[in-house]
Amino acid sequence: MYNNPVHRPQLWMATAAAACAGLVCALAAVRRAPAVMPRLEISPNTLWADGYDSATLTVSAAAGARPRVSVLGNPHIASAGPFERHGAAWTSEIHAGVLPGTVQIRVEFPGAPAARISLTTALAEHDGREDGTPDFLRLDSEPERAAFRRWFTYVAEAQYFQQPGARPTEIDDCAALIRYAYREALRAHDAAWASAARLPVVPAFDSPGKYEYPFTALGASLFRVTPGPFSAADLSSGAFAQFADAKTLWRFNTHLVSRNPDRASAGDLLFYRQRHAAGPETFHSMIFLGESQIRPDRVRYVLYHTGPQDSGPGEMRRLTLDELRNFPEAEWRPDAENSGFLGVYRWNILRSSEAIP
Repeated sequence: MYNNPVHRPQLWMATAAAACAGLVCALAAVRRAPAVMPRLEISPNTLWADGYDSATLTVSAAAGARPRVSVLGNPHIASAGPFERHGAAWTSEIHAGVLPGTVQIRVEFPGAPAARISLTTALAEHDGREDGTPDFLRLDSEPERAAFRRWFTYVAEAQYFQQPGARPTEIDDCAALIRYAYREALRAHDAAWASAARLPVVPAFDSPGKYEYPFTALGASLFRVTPGPFSAADLSSGAFAQFADAKTLWRFNTHLVSRNPDRASAGDLLFYRQRHAAGPETFHSMIFLGESQIRPDRVRYVLYHTGPQDSGPGEMRRLTLDELRNFPEAEWRPDAENSGFLGVYRWNILRSSEAIP
């Protein structure tokens, strides 16, 4: 039968079909073959939780598809950059946050079992200025500082335009206003934050970016309340707290810029110390807004809360710098002749970590 020419075309077709079917099955078998879990290496495997330290994650695998990388655990401990191809391997940069801890880095190729590797970030104790503020809190780049200033002054000024009943109840004096605006400037400014803050308008400002409150080694305790340079013991000794009065903000959280308010930048603070014949000395503070971000008019403003007055809750006040210089009560004038004016001060987190000789 096989020598019959009539049957040869059918034989050739059957043979070709069988060969194709075999090739398809072979290819399918290759695709169905168990994929090998990628081999991971990370160097170093411990980083300083300073917001800048980084490690390189290397995946040795022949697979051509780009692997996926994710951080399992608290995303504020570390973040992973996208994979890039380098020869026969894939590499990803892993960046530390400012929150010490351990996370798992997960890597997965399509169709292959996922692999994991651990990374630990350790407390960065350095305090280059020895002013009590750890370097991991400092905003070291100018864009970060500018973002903080914008949010700090905007949040503070927005309270002035709010109805008193719509303001946070914690804002009851000058220091409380400053604490509130400082804390909120360092948060993640997402939709949930905007809803909770109840601001009339939420600007499209960039956030500082280096970290988000309260995800640092200090947690919710933002303010230095005792003297001395930063050390690891400060995390549990009570050296930092959520509350700080005007005197504490002045002594332990800011540094002198000048006694001339013309040298102030938006977000700086003006401090006053008043001595009375009877009773203890008192400290007061104002926020230098610079030009308004809510009602721009090219005029420089200061903002403050009076604190309780005449058995009442007090009020928010916004004055132009010229109005303050000519204030009827001389003890509030920001000039060299006023011994009660301590000067213009700037937040320590806006201070470079490197001491200038």
